[in-house]
Amino acid sequence: MSSFDDEVAGARRRREVWVSLSCILMATVLNVLPLPAQQWVSTALRASVLSPFIVTQESLRQARVRAAEISELQARLDSTIAVLASQEPLREENNRLRDLLELRERAGPAFVSASALRPGTRGSESMFLLDVGSEDGVEVNDPVVVAEGLVGIIREVGPRTSLAMDWTHPDFRVSVMTLDGEHYGIVEPRTGAFREEDRLLLNGIPFHTPLEEGAEVVTSGRGTVYPRGVRIGTVLSLAEAEAGWRRAYWIQPAVRPASVTHALVITGEEGRPVSELTHLWHVPEEELEEEWEGGDSAGDREDGSTGGAAPGSGQP
Repeated sequence: MSSFDDEVAGARRRREVWVSLSCILMATVLNVLPLPAQQWVSTALRASVLSPFIVTQESLRQARVRAAEISELQARLDSTIAVLASQEPLREENNRLRDLLELRERAGPAFVSASALRPGTRGSESMFLLDVGSEDGVEVNDPVVVAEGLVGIIREVGPRTSLAMDWTHPDFRVSVMTLDGEHYGIVEPRTGAFREEDRLLLNGIPFHTPLEEGAEVVTSGRGTVYPRGVRIGTVLSLAEAEAGWRRAYWIQPAVRPASVTHALVITGEEGRPVSELTHLWHVPEEELEEEWEGGDSAGDREDGSTGGAAPGSGQP
């Protein structure tokens, strides 16, 4: 007596045989039909039975095309980003050079243009070389500046080169004041855990005269080294205070020495030291409006003034 599984397997085989014979018969009939009848049958099959398969195939094809287009667009985007990233330092360098040229034009012959180079040796992190020397009028203790403000000071001078230290050097000190001339003090460096964290400390402010956050600090002109009005930075926050005696404030430096590749050396003009430079970094608004409107610049006025302090104003 045959089992139930054998009967099911036999029925499946017979069904497969009949399906195969039916397909062969249909193929034979379609093959002998006239061409117009074959085209009509194929059209009917595509519009009915084969329609889902055709739609699926078209969707897969479009998905492959879109995937290829996305890959190409991604490659173009990556190339564009790479080009822009490579041009960003060049753009920043061009902007710095443009600002430096504008400062040089306003300053006149008292400023000597120079290229800066870091030695890169151990122990010389706060020093840099300049390609100007005594033949260009550079002397020891000449300040080095950029468009943003003070970088450092000349320490050694050769005929065609000179060695300078920036404000991160432990020996750096400069007498400063707030831009309004109301508060005076001494700025000195403070080393951070990393070079990017180096800051300046404004010391010697009387306890009863607090400074506002964001107040701009410039050189005071006291002494014989730094002229008055060179930008140093802005007040960040209170660093320390001695009750009834003094306050000290953190200063956000205007210049990051590591980014300096070109600079100006303040040498004086015709043997006379420069004493007032506030107008170079703080152009009065009325002068800016004249320049924007196409009027005479500060250096081309009929009265021959250079935009500095007016006679009798009390500024040196």
